[in-house]
Amino acid sequence: MSALGKVVRSGVGRRRVQTLVIGLATMMAVAASVLGGSLLVVSGAPFDDAFAKQHGAHLSVQFDAGKVSAGQLSKSKNAEGVSSAAGPFRTATVTPRSDGAVPGWPMTVVGRGDPGRDVDEVALLDGRWATRSGEIVLSANSSLIPTMGMKIAFPGLSGGPALTVVGVARSVTQTADAWVLPSQMPALTAPGSGGHQMLYRFTDAGTAAQITAGGKAVTASLPPGTVVGEQSWLTVKKTAERDTALYVPFLMAFGALGLVMSVLIVGNVVASAVGTGTRRIGILKAVGFTPAQVVRAYVGQALIPAAAGTALGVLAGHLLAVPVLAETEEVYGTSSLGVAPWVDLTVIAGVLGLVAATAWASAWRAGRLRTVDALAVGRTASAGHGRWAARLAGRLPLPQPLALGLVRPFARPARALAMGTAILFGTVAVTFTVGMGASLGQVMKAKAHDAADVVVPAPLPDFGPQGPGPEKQAKADPAAVAAAVEAAAGTGKYYSAATVRATVSGLTGTIDVIAFTGDASWGGYTMVSGRWIDRPGEAVVPTPFLTATGTRIGDTVTLHGLAEPVTVRLVGEVLDPRNDGMQVFTDASTLTAAHPDLTETSHHIAITAGTGTAEYVDALNKDLAPQGATARVGGLDAGGDMVVTLNALSAILTLMLVAVAALGVLNGVLLDTRERVREIGVHKALGMTPRQTVAMVLTSVVVTGLVAGALGVPLGVALHGWVLPAMGDSVGLRLPGSVIAVYHGAELLPLTLGGLLIATLGALLPAGWAARARTATALRTE
Repeated sequence: MSALGKVVRSGVGRRRVQTLVIGLATMMAVAASVLGGSLLVVSGAPFDDAFAKQHGAHLSVQFDAGKVSAGQLSKSKNAEGVSSAAGPFRTATVTPRSDGAVPGWPMTVVGRGDPGRDVDEVALLDGRWATRSGEIVLSANSSLIPTMGMKIAFPGLSGGPALTVVGVARSVTQTADAWVLPSQMPALTAPGSGGHQMLYRFTDAGTAAQITAGGKAVTASLPPGTVVGEQSWLTVKKTAERDTALYVPFLMAFGALGLVMSVLIVGNVVASAVGTGTRRIGILKAVGFTPAQVVRAYVGQALIPAAAGTALGVLAGHLLAVPVLAETEEVYGTSSLGVAPWVDLTVIAGVLGLVAATAWASAWRAGRLRTVDALAVGRTASAGHGRWAARLAGRLPLPQPLALGLVRPFARPARALAMGTAILFGTVAVTFTVGMGASLGQVMKAKAHDAADVVVPAPLPDFGPQGPGPEKQAKADPAAVAAAVEAAAGTGKYYSAATVRATVSGLTGTIDVIAFTGDASWGGYTMVSGRWIDRPGEAVVPTPFLTATGTRIGDTVTLHGLAEPVTVRLVGEVLDPRNDGMQVFTDASTLTAAHPDLTETSHHIAITAGTGTAEYVDALNKDLAPQGATARVGGLDAGGDMVVTLNALSAILTLMLVAVAALGVLNGVLLDTRERVREIGVHKALGMTPRQTVAMVLTSVVVTGLVAGALGVPLGVALHGWVLPAMGDSVGLRLPGSVIAVYHGAELLPLTLGGLLIATLGALLPAGWAARARTATALRTE
C-alpha cells in the first residue's frame, strides 16, 4: 500500500464518529434521490411508451349526431395543425346486463371496423377484433369483468340485442369502454340519441394551450353547439401518472435536505479534521508529502465513508421503491417496473462528486499551510474567542458548570454554527413530517366523510358474470331502512346517500353520482371553492372532474346513462379523492325524472346528546334485521395504502435525518471535548464532580439547540406549505386551507424544543466520556 493510502486508511480508522456521520448522511441523501429520480422516470415512462407505440390521440372529441353530419366532421381532418385524424365513429351510451346479472353500469360503445393504426391504435390483449354483428370487444378498464365468450344483453334497447365478447383491448387514451363493428351501432342507439367521435393528432400538442388551440381549429368550421365533450391526452397522462407522481415533491424535499446536510457535514468534518490535525499535516509535509497529496489524503478520508454510504443508499432506495411501484406495475399490463440503471449512476456520480468537491474545498487550507507553521501550532483553540460571553455568563445566577457550558458556542462559533445547521435540518424534517401526517389525516377524513356517529353502509353493487350457487339475498329497501332510522330513539341529524353510475360526454368510463336525501352539509364534505348544494338541479364536484371535463364553477354538465339525460349546474368544488375524483354530488330530487336505481344507498346518522352510541346501534340493528341491513359505529373507512406508504417513508427518512443531525452534534461536541481535555482535568482537580461535568457538556449545546429549533420550525412549516400543494397538484387536487393550516400553537412549542432534544441526544456520549476521564490523565494531556 502506498504512503498516501496508509494515511487515508489511518485517518478513516482514527475518526470513527466522523466516518459514521459522513456515511449515514450520504446514505440518506442517496436513498431519497434514487427513489425520487426513479419515480420521476417511472411515473411517465409506461404511458409515454404506450402512447408512442399506439399513436394515441392528442384530442378526442364527442359530437352531437343530431347537429352535425359525418361528412362535415370528415372535413375537420384538414384543419390547420392536424397531422392525422380518425373517425368519425358512431357512439352510444348503453347499460349492459351480463349473463344473468343485474343491470351493470353505463358504458360508452364506439363503432370501429378495425383496431386502427395511425391514430389511437387499440391494443388487443386477448382474443380478436369483432368481425361480424353480434360481437363486442371490451376495454380492459371496463366495469364488466372481461371474460371471453361472455354474453352481454342490452334490455333497455329496442329488440334487446345481445352481444358476445370476442376480445379484450386497451386504448392508451381511453377513447371507449367497448368497440363493435359500425354495422352494429344502429341496434345499440336509441332513437334521437347517439353521437360521433373524432380522434386527432396535432403537429404541436405538448401543452394544454396547444391542445386548446387545436380543438378550436378543428371545430371552427362546424355549427356552434355541436361539441358535447372532449378529452386531452394530457389529462389521461396525468391520471395515469397519479399514483407515483404524488411521491415526487415529497421525496424531492427530503432529497434536498439530505444533500444539503451531506455537504455541510462533509465540509465541517474535513475542516475540523484539518483544524485538529495541524501538527500532523506539518509532519506529513516534513516527510515529503506535497500539498496536493495532503489535500488528496483528506478528500480520500471523506470519499471512503461516502462511497460506503452511497452503496447502502442505493440499496435502500431500491427497497423503498418496491411498495411505491407495486401498484404501478399493472397499469399497462407490461413487465415489472424497476429503478433505471442510469438513475443509479447519475445519483452516485452526483453525490460522490459533490462530496469530493466539498472535501477538496475544506482541505485546501491543509495544502496551503507552511510546514514550519504547522509544526509550531498545537491544537488548543485561541483563548481570545468568547471572552465577552464568559464575563456575561459569570454574572448570571447560575451554577459554575452551567455558566461554563453556556460560553462554549461563543468560544467556537464556526463549530457551533455547523452543529446548529445539522440540528436545524433535523428540526425542519420533524416539523414537516408532523405537518404532513396531519394534512394526510385531513385528506383521509375528507375522503371518508366520517362526521356521522353511526352509518348503515350501502350494499355492494352486482356486476360481472354470476357463478353457480344459491340465489342472492334481496337488497335492503332504502325507504324501509330510512323509516327505521327516523323512528329510532336518539336519531338526531340524518341523511342518506345513494350512488348511481352515469357517463359524461367526452369522458370514457363511468362517474359516480351521489344523490343525497336530506341535508348532507354536516357530513364531513370539505369545500375547496364555491358552496354546497341548496336546491335540486345543483351539484358539487371534485377538482379532477373539473379538470377532465374542462368545466368550472357555474357551468352545466349533462349526465347520461340513466332513463333520460340530466343536466346539473356546478355550484361548488369539494375535496374528494375517491374514484379518481370522478364524482358528482347532488340532491336526490335532481334525478327523479331519470328513474335512478337507488338500491346502493348508505345512511348517515348523528345521534342526539346523551344517547349512547353502542346502545343506539344495538337497538337500531334489531329494527334493521328484517331488512338485511346492519348499522355500525363511526363513519366510512378512511384508510388507504398510499397514506400508509407515505407516512412510513416520511418516518424512515425523518429518523435518518434526525440521526444524522444528532451524529453531527456528537462529532462537534466530541472534538470540543477532546480539545478541552486538559481544561476539564483542571476543573476536576478543583472539585467538579462527574455529574457537574455532564451538566457542563450538555449545557454547551443548549443555546445552539434552542436557536436551531426556533429557526427550524418556521422553515419546516414553510416547506410543508410548499410541498403539500405540490403533492395535491400532482394528483389533480386543490387542497383547501384546512388541509394546509394544520399547525397549532400547542404543537409548535414541543417542535421547537425538538432542536434541544436532538442536541442533547448528540452530546450525551461525549458528556459521559468527559465525566469518566481520570483527572491525572486529563492533566497530562497536551
